[in-house]
Parts: sequence; C-alpha cells; structure tokens
Amino acid sequence: MDTPLHTIAVVGLGTMGTGIAEVLAHAGREVIGIDISDAAAHQAVTALEASTARAVERERITEEERRNTLARFRTFSDLQAAADADLVIEVVSESYEAKQQVFRALDSIVRPGTILATGTNALSVTRLAADSAHPERVLGLHFFNPAPAMKLVEVVSSVLTSPQAVEAVTALARELGKEPVAVGDRPGFVADGLLFGYLNQAAAMYEAKYASREDIDAAMKLGCGLPMGPLALLDLIGIDTARTVLDAMYAESRDRLHAPAPILKQLSEAGLTGRKSGRGFYTYAASGTSDLVPDALTPQPAAEAATAREVSSVGVAGSGTMASGIAEVFAKAGYDVVLAARSLEKAETAKSRIAKSLSRSVDKGRMTAEARDATLARIAPAGSLDAFAEVDLAVEAVAEDLEVKQQLFATLDKICKPGAVLATTTSSLPVVACARATSRPQDVIGMHFFNPAPAMKLVEVVRTVLTSDEVHATVRTVTAKIKKHPVDCGDRAGFIVNALLFPYLNNAIKMVQEHYATLDDIDAAMKLGGGYPMGPFELLDVVGLDVSLAIEKVLHREFRDPGLAPAPLLEHLVAAGCLGRKTGRGFREYARR
Repeated sequence: MDTPLHTIAVVGLGTMGTGIAEVLAHAGREVIGIDISDAAAHQAVTALEASTARAVERERITEEERRNTLARFRTFSDLQAAADADLVIEVVSESYEAKQQVFRALDSIVRPGTILATGTNALSVTRLAADSAHPERVLGLHFFNPAPAMKLVEVVSSVLTSPQAVEAVTALARELGKEPVAVGDRPGFVADGLLFGYLNQAAAMYEAKYASREDIDAAMKLGCGLPMGPLALLDLIGIDTARTVLDAMYAESRDRLHAPAPILKQLSEAGLTGRKSGRGFYTYAASGTSDLVPDALTPQPAAEAATAREVSSVGVAGSGTMASGIAEVFAKAGYDVVLAARSLEKAETAKSRIAKSLSRSVDKGRMTAEARDATLARIAPAGSLDAFAEVDLAVEAVAEDLEVKQQLFATLDKICKPGAVLATTTSSLPVVACARATSRPQDVIGMHFFNPAPAMKLVEVVRTVLTSDEVHATVRTVTAKIKKHPVDCGDRAGFIVNALLFPYLNNAIKMVQEHYATLDDIDAAMKLGGGYPMGPFELLDVVGLDVSLAIEKVLHREFRDPGLAPAPLLEHLVAAGCLGRKTGRGFREYARR
C-alpha cells in the first residue's frame, strides 16, 4: 500500500457509511463497520453483496474479486472493534452530541497515531477536534452521496490538524480513485456551502407559491443541465439534514439566504423528511425508494388547447444569436416565420446564420437536406416590423434594455392585428412594463428561451397580473408544439432559473474573494460533488461577467436582500473590462481567436 492507512473503521452504517465502506473494501482496505444497530449492520452487508453481484454481472470485477471484497468487510456493534484501525471515519447522525460521544470514546480505544475523521457536512471540525484528547489527529473527510459514484472528497483541516494527517488522508482519497479538495473549516465547506443556499432559496420559492415543485425542478434541470431538481434533491438528502446544515451556515454567516425556509422546519417536525420517510416535497411509493406516486399536488392534464388561439405564423424581432435561434426553432416546427431586423441586410445575415446551423444538423445526420430546405423556405427576412401585420404571435429578442423593448412593444401594438399574442424573451426585465407600453396588456406575456435556443428545452412562460388566460394557454400550447418544456412563473426578477442560479454564482465569487478556496477547487467541487455540467467560474465566463453583474443588480434591487448584493470582485472585473470568454479574460484567461 502506498499509504499506511490499511485498516479503516467506519462508524455509522447508514446510507453514507455503507457507501464509504463499499469504496474502501473495493480498494483493498480492511474495513471494520461499526453500528449499534444490528439491522443497520445487516443491511450494510446486504447492500455490499448486491452491489458486488451487479459488478460481476457487468464484468467489472471477477467472482474471486467479489469474494475478496466481501471478506474485507466485517461488522461489529461495539466501538472497541476500532482498536486496531489506522483511520476511523465517523458518519453518525449530524449532531455535536452524537459525534462528540463517538470521539470521546475513541480517545481511549484507538492507538495514539490513529487518524480520526468526521464525515460531517455542516458541523465545525474544529469544535469536534478541540473536544478530543489528540486534536491534531482530527479532521474532516466529507464524501458525497452516493459515495461509490461521486468523485469528490473534501478534506477539511482545522487550525489544530497536523499536516501529516492531512497528507495521509489526501493520499488515501487519491488511491480510492477520488478527487480530494483541501478546504478550511466552515459550515458547508465548498460544495454544500454553495449548494444548500441554492436549495434553501428553491424551498422558499416553492413555499411562496411562486411556482409548482414540478416547474421549479424542471426549470433547473432543463435550464442549467443539473442532474436533479432542487426540491427532489432536498428529498434525497433529507429535509431534516438540510435544515441542520442551513442552521449551521446561518449561525456563522447571518446571511438571510442561509436562514432555513420555514417549510423545511414544518416538514421536518412533521416527520416528512424526504425519501427516507416516504414523503417530503414529493410522495414516494415507500420509505427509502425513489419511485414517485401522485398526490394532491400532482398536476392534472389541463385542457388548454380548447381555449388557445390559433397560431400559424410567427414574427421574431431581432437579428442576434437568440433571435435567429428562436426563428429556427419555430420554422423547424412548421410555423411560417417573419424574421425582422433593423435592416433587410441584418435580417438576411440572421437567416444565413440559421442556414449554417441547419446545415450542421444535416452533416450530423439530425435532419435531411430536404427538411433543411423546407425549414429555410418558411423564414421570410424583413427590414421592418411592418411585416408583422398578419402574424399570430410576435416574439421580440432585441437588446436587454427596457426602453428599447418598450418602444418596440408600442410599435407592435400599432402594427399587429387584434388578437395577436405579443411575447418578450427578456431574462430579467419586468414583463408588465412591456405590456403597459401597449393598449392591450392582456395580450402580452413573457416567453423566456435559453441559449442556444435550438438545443435548450426550457421555456419560462411568464404571465403578468394583466395577461389573459387565453394568451397563457396559447403560449403553453405553442411551446409544446415546438418541442420545448414550458414552466409557469410570475413576473418577478430572475423568474425561476436566474433567481436561483445567480445568487449561487455570486456566493462562489465571495468564496474566492475571501480566499477560502481557489477557482479550480470550487469548479471541481461543484462538478464532482454536485454533478453540475460546469463549475461556477466556467459558467460565469461563458455567460459574460457584465451580463451576470446586470442580473445580480436586478435581483438585489427587486428583493432588497443584502445577501444578493453583487460581490465586489465581480464589479471590479467588469470595471476592468474582464468580461469572460468574449474579451479573452474573466476569472480565467483565454486564447484569442
């Protein structure tokens, strides 16, 4: 073995403890599983037997390797079994009292050189270490669930931890095939420190009845590429666990974004803690399963098509990437599209961009040449909004400037026929302000596409207090016909996705600003620990730091929450002209094209 940590005790054989034991046994370590519950110990053995059997079936290991792995895992009900361990990892319930009890007992059981690791994701490692007879050997070793699959391990050291202990467990993590990230001792560390603030805001959004649980979860999966929606993830983590983490984070930060949403307390105290209890934000077929069953909140199929207006032609205003992408989406779905720009030349250029996009689809075998030609034939470029006189739906995708949009809607009001639906693709401006620029605010609605429009499945359907039910039904019906997923939300800053995404990005910037962690470690933590397709700094540089700052300012201005104030580091970079990939430098530097 490259590291002396050969015999390892895992105290607490719940889901996480069992997962960690499996990882260790697979990697050739002798694993001592300890739990006061015989049922938990038996379940851990059963889980390891099942997982290794699946590995044999999939030809990932041989039958002999399976037998050896199972032989390396032994279970006990007494902490005395840890006497010969080189490393002890405790994964008992997330409370100081429970963990301190384990550490005090271990002090008189293990050898002086044995390293003691806590698997906490919320409690102070320093406080636990200070209570130990040998604080220099205590550290945090935070695996992510499910431990066999998730690559990230946060190695948490306190001011008391010896460098040798940190080096030993870091080496072990690498030998286990994990990616260790060194972090300091503060609630939530890196990944959970960013994740739980976001989850809390999602719970508060749902509690405020701003959007349904299904729409919140779908928005974040489809709009951000996340593997799971925030409310479903809270159910998986455990609502009681999330509340404990947030309590610890709020105790240190006093940031209202970390103050647990009241619904988390209500659900926890009612015993509705998520999947483990069979009910949380969603209802499950049985405790511990992921199978959803309908409940009183499950959406029923709506008979929207009966009240929807007929839409056969669509006008798209704008000539940028978003406008051409939206025009492509409608034309591919069979709609006749008028693509209007400030000049016919700009409109023709936008159509050429669509032609290139469609040709790439042909080259990749996603569509035929005939389908490409038919799609292009449906798009009529125009140099004036006058061409929108007969369209059934007008969609603006011009600059994100309220005055510009209001002028455009005032023009559409004069040109478009009675009954035409007028939609804005704004991502941050008030839709009602666009509606009030017309004499028919009941016909105005938000239709927020995501970039790139041809690829992204989500459309946030934003109705104002003035939008008619008929117009809302029309846009939902059209959105389904263009093979997008509509989610309903009200007319407030950020809608669903940006209101949840940008505070998370802002908090990541604050971590770097405070020298808590590096850009690379934070990006790695969120990709490996949270399953995010991009780390926060990769994403910020792609979106554009100027765009990100503008959205942060809108959110801060609307919600008046000090925690939403843009991080000074973001403001400084924008002031310096470091806007991300488009300028060659943002949080990172990029090669000029």
